[in-house]
Amino acid sequence: MELRSVEELMDLLYACRGERPPAGHGGGPGDPHGHALRTAALLRRRRPADKELQLAGLVAPVGRLLWPGDPAARTADAVRPLLGARVARLVRRQAHPEGWAHDDDLASLRQADDEARTADFDAGVLEDWRTVLELTAARNSRLGLVD
Repeated sequence: MELRSVEELMDLLYACRGERPPAGHGGGPGDPHGHALRTAALLRRRRPADKELQLAGLVAPVGRLLWPGDPAARTADAVRPLLGARVARLVRRQAHPEGWAHDDDLASLRQADDEARTADFDAGVLEDWRTVLELTAARNSRLGLVD
């Protein structure tokens, strides 16, 4: 699946509400929607200028709704046309720990992901992220036309 609009992505993110990880998922978040919001909010606090990194934390759960294959790979493939290669790379590589030690972005993403599992704070609502998604999609679209 290839996402072509922010609205399609928002629909998938909203669909993650109430979704539960499969049995034996290995300690995944109980509420992927809330976990994604907390991860993105933590990244926003730590790296406020890095919108792509924040979005990588936000969109991670949508792969659970797309079939078949690895959820991280499905998410990366789905968001690449809309949010760009960097967001897709971060989402794909986050699920595979090799190389984290040498990549500050992945280390930050992983740290926020881990902290979001136990953090208890109001991370806002998904609608708070619409403008960031739209701006990133518009920038990626302009870059795609030039390339």
